[in-house]
Amino acid sequence: MRAVAVAEFGATPVLTDLPRPDPGPGEVLVKLVAAGLNPIDWKVADGLLKDAVEHSFPLILGSDGAGVVEAVGADVTAFRPGDQVYGSFQDVSRGLGSYAEFAVAPADGTLAAMPEGMIYSQAAAVPTASMTAWNAVRIAGADEGRTLLILGATGGVGQSAVQLGARNGARVIATARPDTTEEMRKLGASETVDYTGGGLGERVRALVPDGLDAVLDLVGSKAQLDEIVPLMRPGGTIVSTAHALNTDALEAQELRGVNMQNEASGDLLRTLADLIDAGELTIRIDEEVSLRDAPAALARNKAGGARGKTVIRL
Repeated sequence: MRAVAVAEFGATPVLTDLPRPDPGPGEVLVKLVAAGLNPIDWKVADGLLKDAVEHSFPLILGSDGAGVVEAVGADVTAFRPGDQVYGSFQDVSRGLGSYAEFAVAPADGTLAAMPEGMIYSQAAAVPTASMTAWNAVRIAGADEGRTLLILGATGGVGQSAVQLGARNGARVIATARPDTTEEMRKLGASETVDYTGGGLGERVRALVPDGLDAVLDLVGSKAQLDEIVPLMRPGGTIVSTAHALNTDALEAQELRGVNMQNEASGDLLRTLADLIDAGELTIRIDEEVSLRDAPAALARNKAGGARGKTVIRL
């Protein structure tokens, strides 16, 4: 099968031919139609998890995908061939991922039936980004009567977080370039703040002179955080998916800092599917590329400035 993989940590991803995996007991083999690109994909290729878990090479990149069940292993009853599914497929210990024509996943893990009426490219963009957004908004306590600032709102995680925060009743302020302001407001942001050209803290303070209750840091910019932390109300919460927080220093300022580790599950995917079916969560695709062009798309994502999600067609 065709797949995009790396031969070692730090190597350039390449399109290659690798054996098709077989589903073991409790596993599902999926013929993928689309894969979602996430920053974690190139971070894994660079060795982010090398000290935490064994890796096998060549290592197929990618976690998120959507497709059709091809076969099931022994003891699998939740899925059958022909089912349309989406979820997370990465297993670095076996060198497996979603940038491939076929992938396997545990039937009782992060795999679920696709939302009704959703196309494969949209479904593939959901799992990592939207599950991360759900957990970050929950941890931040962004609900009715609270003001939430999202740093990095235009990326895949950010766009879902804007919608989920607004759905909870929070006043959502999104950092965004001027040309994305309308899109952010459509997703539920009450206000947007241009983060380019400096002066971010002053612009946010003008909108919320009484301070912020919660911040989602999806960027990891120390410069931005240094401007925003002084605007937090005592007892406020900052959640960073980039692990950029000095939690002890924040605690000394009567603030709660959380360097978040995402918790993914099939149950959460099913919850997100219900929201998508109800029209309460939408996914914006910024770019669709072929599997051959996936390495170049990864390089662009690594350079920063994502606006929406990139999806790989298989």
